[in-house]
Amino acid sequence: MGEPAPKPQIDWSAELARHDRWLRCVVLARLGERQGVDEVLQEVALAAVRQHAPIQDATKVAPWLYRLAVTQSLLYRRKLGRKRKLVERYAERVRPTEGEGREYEPLEWLLGNERRKLIRTALAKLAPRDSEILLLKYAEDWNYFQIAEKLGVSHSAVETRLHRARARLRDALTELQVVESN
Repeated sequence: MGEPAPKPQIDWSAELARHDRWLRCVVLARLGERQGVDEVLQEVALAAVRQHAPIQDATKVAPWLYRLAVTQSLLYRRKLGRKRKLVERYAERVRPTEGEGREYEPLEWLLGNERRKLIRTALAKLAPRDSEILLLKYAEDWNYFQIAEKLGVSHSAVETRLHRARARLRDALTELQVVESN
């Protein structure tokens, strides 16, 4: 009898490139700001390459990357919190000078910017899981089966989570007086 055939190695650069877009949505939903997305994804890539117990089943890569992205997002937010406290302590000792006046943009830009801010504010009021699933559904235009596969949950769980997330977003938008209550 011969030795069992070696299991194929996962090409992490290809996997990370393939999952990059939806992972960005997940991280953005967790962070609530675009600034740290690249940094968090870089940490995800490092953790994927350095893993101590390599994944053998290629079908489990997406759910594993999802969990890794969530963990790295939480670590990034913790680091930002520590940095913010440090800056606040410094700001109490040193008062910064006021900046110059700002340039004004056309009315359309201002109104569009205001709408985006209100929607971001409403999304920020939601739990990270809710904003994450809404972004995957509407920003990435994924169907329920794609979301279920990537998050490692059932189709019915995705339906339920989306239904609840939409209701919570509607409530948040109503609270901000963006939409009228029914």
